[in-house]
Amino acid sequence: MPDEKLNAGQKALQINLDTTKYGTFAEIGAGQETARWFFRVGGASGTVAKTISAYDMTVSDAIYGAAERYVSRQRLQAMLDYEWKLLLERLDQSRGDKSTFFVFANTVATRSFSRKDEGHGWLGIRFQTQPREPSSEIIIHVRMLDTENPREQETLGIIGVNLIHGAFYLHGGPTKLIASLLDDLSARRIEVDMIKFSGPRFAGLDNRLMALQLVEQGLAEATMFTADGETMIPSELLYKKPVLLERGSFRPLTNPMLDMLERAYEQFAQEKSLAGETPAVLLEMTLRQLQVDNKIDHRDFLDRVDTLSALGKPVLISNFLRYHRLVMYLARHTQKSIGLPLGVVRLRDIMDEKFYTDLPGGLMESLGQLFKNNTKLYVYPSLDRKTGKLTTVENLEVAPNLRHLYGHLVENRFVENIRNYNHDYLAAYSSDVLDKIKAGDASWEKLVPAPIAQAIRQKKLFGCK
Repeated sequence: MPDEKLNAGQKALQINLDTTKYGTFAEIGAGQETARWFFRVGGASGTVAKTISAYDMTVSDAIYGAAERYVSRQRLQAMLDYEWKLLLERLDQSRGDKSTFFVFANTVATRSFSRKDEGHGWLGIRFQTQPREPSSEIIIHVRMLDTENPREQETLGIIGVNLIHGAFYLHGGPTKLIASLLDDLSARRIEVDMIKFSGPRFAGLDNRLMALQLVEQGLAEATMFTADGETMIPSELLYKKPVLLERGSFRPLTNPMLDMLERAYEQFAQEKSLAGETPAVLLEMTLRQLQVDNKIDHRDFLDRVDTLSALGKPVLISNFLRYHRLVMYLARHTQKSIGLPLGVVRLRDIMDEKFYTDLPGGLMESLGQLFKNNTKLYVYPSLDRKTGKLTTVENLEVAPNLRHLYGHLVENRFVENIRNYNHDYLAAYSSDVLDKIKAGDASWEKLVPAPIAQAIRQKKLFGCK
């Protein structure tokens, strides 16, 4: 059947039996786990031009050039560049008219006698789909979640085969290619938290949508891209930096939302724990916030991120419904302080016990995880348009049995009012702005930051006429 899933051995054999596909395997770390599959199933002489494992750092530097970090995007790119150039120099003249060449590379850190941390690595393939056509490329970053080194090696080999097979046979359907990366695996064993497609076979493909696919299809809990749309892993931005993150639906981002971020930044930057360091600032949307009528509209998603790019901020897409899970995720990439600007309504939800019935420790467990990493909540006030009542940290009503707990958080400055906010912005709501945009009411432009308004007008986002 056309849609029948193949296992790693069947995929490797299918490639081996296709006499047009020929290339190099370059693997650093955990041995040559991907190349091994192609030798194991037989017929490798029709596929494998060369395998190499420049395991020693000095040897690796001599071949690919010096690198600050050996398990990095830069090292992977150097491997692909070097091996591709060498492959064409040696074989293009003799068989370039009948072969579709490829180079598969990975650089990986797995568990070892000296390294007990979680494994991770970069994998990539540069390939042709027709003889002598310009090459295309796919690179991914993975977190290996197995607790034993042999299992990590097995996982690495399988996902390598899946990536090569997907590049050759599923390049016309990138969403299917992404799903196929976990064939014979599961999200409990490996996470793919970054993917980037490039080259003529992927012309016009938006890598932000591919990043979204990783979270939608369950390959990752979260993924990130820059304001320019460049996919990245969180440690490339967050490593050893304090972090300020604002969560929202951003449909679109309004004046009060930007005011909340900027005023929170002013207060966060003055915290003694930052010691003058400049924090990384990013915006986050959850899958639930991306849903419109219970489904994710990809055009609507791109409209949102196009407006956010106008602010020059990176974007995180996640499936973290609760803030404590978000903080635990950020804490994997930095040990520095974390600041979270949010509205009063979000704070009320954080203090509502009904959202934590599935946790053994309930609300207390959630709060313990939320605040253990030097996290602070910066709370923007809320204005009731009917009564004119202003709700702040001080007069927020919580359940009677939680008042002392809430008082403890406020008194110890885990929760803090945002100061110097613009009172005139409090009456602006995203839903009102969206309605005005769709109705052609130009007054919406006064309710959003100027760069956002310009992006909406120029690109005709959110149904702007």
